[in-house]
Amino acid sequence: MGFEALGLNENIIKGLALQGVNKPTDVQVQSIPKITQNKDVVIQSETGSGKTLAYLLPVFERQDLSQRVMQVIVIVPTRELAMQVYHQVETLSRNSGIALRSCIIFGGVNIKSQIEKLREKPQIVIGTTGRLLELIKLKKITAHTIKTIVIDEADRMLDIDNIEDVKAIVKAVMRDTQIVMASASISDKTFKMAAEIAKKPELIKTTKTLKIPDNISHMFIVADQRDKIETLRKLVYLLKPGRAIAFINSAYETETATTKLKYHGISAECIHGGNSKEHHRNTLAEFANGKLKLLIASDIAARGLHIENIEIIFSLSIPEDPLIYLHRAGRTGRGESKGMSISVVAKRELPLIKKYQNTFDINIMQMHMRNGEITLSNRSI
Repeated sequence: MGFEALGLNENIIKGLALQGVNKPTDVQVQSIPKITQNKDVVIQSETGSGKTLAYLLPVFERQDLSQRVMQVIVIVPTRELAMQVYHQVETLSRNSGIALRSCIIFGGVNIKSQIEKLREKPQIVIGTTGRLLELIKLKKITAHTIKTIVIDEADRMLDIDNIEDVKAIVKAVMRDTQIVMASASISDKTFKMAAEIAKKPELIKTTKTLKIPDNISHMFIVADQRDKIETLRKLVYLLKPGRAIAFINSAYETETATTKLKYHGISAECIHGGNSKEHHRNTLAEFANGKLKLLIASDIAARGLHIENIEIIFSLSIPEDPLIYLHRAGRTGRGESKGMSISVVAKRELPLIKKYQNTFDINIMQMHMRNGEITLSNRSI
């Protein structure tokens, strides 16, 4: 099936072709017609499956360009994801010739500059809950003109830390406003919360079970806990990734790892919950533009991070929850590119590797380093 069969106009299809997007993904085939029909939907589809375009393409198809009013709010958990959505809107607008205007709204920066952007009446407003709600209360976002609210990474946005702000935003708009939610994972609890916000939402699932793309290779290497950082250093030296992320969920250990790797000449920097917003922003900018080769991050700090061409994911903190492994691995091998997920595990953590294999029906090969060379084996765990 091509995009023509989904009812998208010719300009949008030409714009997608300029991005190298010529065929819709499964999630786009299932979602676009329902969103275009103004239905409330909850989309569950694996990381890298094209969820952002699944909700943006109907937005482009349906927008009334003759009305210079705010028509869509996209709620995201982080400024990094806000930037990713914004760049996709801008790219599609430029390539298709459809002059949709958008702006980004998030906390930690001068609100006056954001108010100035809103005065230009962008059709799409992308932002985080706190600042969006603040600007709605100040009546700088015209809530009564909003036709659609998109809640991206809904599993996070509907958790205990965010749900009240999300509800307040939804309550501020008109009762018939369309609600679209999207996430890589939707638990029964999340869907129950979604049903309280939306109007009898339809659940769209592109896979019966959670699945990791086939173009990602999975490996593990055994190391004593105290030797994990040194093992990471050797792996980076031997594999020479152009861009990689290493997950470590201790702020102290991320700092320690960064210091040690820099000492050995590796281009590395870390982000974690204790960083200043300026450090966080500058580090991600350097990682995105290729100046930084290795980003060391906690899961919380990396949430909402969408950067292309990540070659390897290293895990030094091994998650108990297979969904966290899914989210990590899904940051590489996006689209048709190949990726690699390498877990550096202590012996006591080997049962978790087996858990991932069983949950996602994947083969995780054991990696060995000897005399400066890497070998692989199909060890049975």
